[in-house]
Amino acid sequence: MYSHVFVRGCTAALTAALTLAGGQAYAAAPGSGDQLLAARVVTYDAGASAEFKAAVDRGAAIWNESVDSVELRPAAAGQRANIRILADNGWPRALTTSLGNGTVYIGRQAVNEGYDTVRISAHELGHILGLPDRKPGPCTSLMSGSSAGVACTNPYPDAAEKAEVEGNFDAALARPAPAARTTVIVD
Repeated sequence: MYSHVFVRGCTAALTAALTLAGGQAYAAAPGSGDQLLAARVVTYDAGASAEFKAAVDRGAAIWNESVDSVELRPAAAGQRANIRILADNGWPRALTTSLGNGTVYIGRQAVNEGYDTVRISAHELGHILGLPDRKPGPCTSLMSGSSAGVACTNPYPDAAEKAEVEGNFDAALARPAPAARTTVIVD
């Protein structure tokens, strides 16, 4: 019987180690120890969003342009998504199960009344990212939702909304990155 010892890891000065754990991406920076660098990836499935798929993808892209601590990506085929997005005939709504997880309904009722589909998508994704409604509110506030009126088509979060999402995910990502491990295999 003999032992094989495999030591995983490398010097931080030469490379960054990337570990995917629990849907979160971690990286150790050269010379920084276990410092978190990467955003949390939250996947979404817009397969059942019907005619709103392009608006959903644009709403996700707007959040990706607006914040650094979370990234919304379409789920890969066969991958279970953090967010399911569905079209229905009711009013738009989000059912959040935890930060970055839940179901969004893009309701045709609001669309039929004249509300903008991209604003609806970005607003409902904002709920999944931890933001509450802020009604009544101005058009400059994404989370003012329908209270800004049908003429409001602004799909972008304001500075306070961006900062709140950053804070939500920075807190969730504050756990230290896993340390390099030594694996010993004995045959």
